[in-house]
Amino acid sequence: MTEVPATLPETDPLLQSDSGGVRTLTLNRPRNRNALSDDLIARLHSAFAEASEDKTVRAVILAANGPAFCAGHDLREVAAKKGMDDYLALFSACSQMMLAIVRTPKPVIAQVQGMATAAGCQLVATCDLAVAAEEAKFAAPGVNIGLFCSTPMVALSRKVGRKTAMKMLLTGEPLGAKEAAAAGLINEAVSAEELQSHCRKLAETVAGKSAVTIAIGKEAFYRQAEMPLEEAYRYAGEVMAQNMTKEDAQEGITAFLKKRPPLWRDR
Repeated sequence: MTEVPATLPETDPLLQSDSGGVRTLTLNRPRNRNALSDDLIARLHSAFAEASEDKTVRAVILAANGPAFCAGHDLREVAAKKGMDDYLALFSACSQMMLAIVRTPKPVIAQVQGMATAAGCQLVATCDLAVAAEEAKFAAPGVNIGLFCSTPMVALSRKVGRKTAMKMLLTGEPLGAKEAAAAGLINEAVSAEELQSHCRKLAETVAGKSAVTIAIGKEAFYRQAEMPLEEAYRYAGEVMAQNMTKEDAQEGITAFLKKRPPLWRDR
């Protein structure tokens, strides 16, 4: 597939481009450190839903323009809200957007070039894979302004150990990229110069697999992670048995035995 440039104007909070089965979504509020406004949350939710349905999309990269990846919620918008109903609507919308990342059958890779704080850190933790520039930092600093990062905590505590998560949440102090990689928040830290090409190569590797197999595996991964051990094994066995009935599984095994590349049909 040829490169399709992002056609949206610079004022658009979310840019999109497609190339070779990889869709890149770029947060585009650099002056606001890519803070998650109501509009950007809604746009991200729609973008992940659209990627889920688009058969030409096999992997998604979530990137950002400017010096920061994402500073979390837009505090100016938050401060303008009135009462419990407004607050619940905001955090529910953000949570549903995060769930859309988990529920899309397409792998989502965070490409982190700068600071990712609060809901921005949550965004990184929610993505299936994440690669960061060595200068990037990650923090859950809500405690510093009297607003504990409770919703970011959900994704964070599922990606890093409890002691690491609690230290981030209780102190608000940031993790460097290498610390974040060691803690399991991101997959790896690379130089700023390598970040884009590294993420692209990772996305292309994933995009080269059977889409139906990836979809089956991603859903199963998140479902079994919340199950007790015995239930998880029972569920995973059923998933593997169902996977074996797919045409791509039969093709993959045949190709392996015949020592040739598989020809995926995504079914």
